[in-house]
Amino acid sequence: MVGVAILCAVLAAGCSALGAMWQHAGVRETTDLKLTSAYQLVRSRRWVYGFLVLFACAVLQVTALALAPVSVVAPLNALAIPIIAVARARRLSGLLAVAVLVATVGIVVFVTITAGTAVPTEVSPKVALQAGQLVVAGVLVCVVAATFTAGAVRALALAVGAGIAYGLVAVLVRDVTTALPVVEWFSLGGLVVAFLTGAWFIQLGYAAGPPDLVVAGQTVVNPIVAAWIGIKLLGEGTGMSAVSQAGLVVSALAAVSGTVVLAYYHRVSVEA
Repeated sequence: MVGVAILCAVLAAGCSALGAMWQHAGVRETTDLKLTSAYQLVRSRRWVYGFLVLFACAVLQVTALALAPVSVVAPLNALAIPIIAVARARRLSGLLAVAVLVATVGIVVFVTITAGTAVPTEVSPKVALQAGQLVVAGVLVCVVAATFTAGAVRALALAVGAGIAYGLVAVLVRDVTTALPVVEWFSLGGLVVAFLTGAWFIQLGYAAGPPDLVVAGQTVVNPIVAAWIGIKLLGEGTGMSAVSQAGLVVSALAAVSGTVVLAYYHRVSVEA
């Protein structure tokens, strides 16, 4: 089952990259994007195509999360980073290549460690509430950062906020799917709110910066948050050795560093 889950997650990463490029193009067609004018997005054919592809991505992700632990499935989202970076690059400069490589390798190592050590667990209402409170705090910090910045930095702040929200979504999706046919209404409600928040942040991120930066920010932060919740709050890392935990920290730092360098690359490109 874990193999099928990994395959679904990899396919979802490809859909994520394609959907992001189409939605970014659609958002760029809308001037002065605001919550009250969001309905204008459905007028863009490319944005709608992106939405449909991302819907397929969501179905694949839900399937993967129903079959394997959160800390195994979520990190594979980051495979969208090299896909979209290479697809958009007119030329693959040394700095861009290094940033993409470091972020991708960091996530691959991260998921390799979790795949070998994580164990499936149930999500209790208490843990779901605790995770939700931490996520709200993280999202608010990103809102403040995005409010006082512009360009690539604003796009990255919004992407990180989306990644934090989606990290909670991954956890709650697993709770809802594994509890069926019983409906976990508390988790379902939190899932919807977190998903809509993350989706809106991504659209605002597209309006502020390039799609590969937005994808990189949210797909790196998303699995790290989801895996942290899974390992620390849900106990999926019970029995994990000190060496494995150190490997997770190092690989997470590598993934984040690669994303920061990617943001720097785009900022320099714009200013040049």
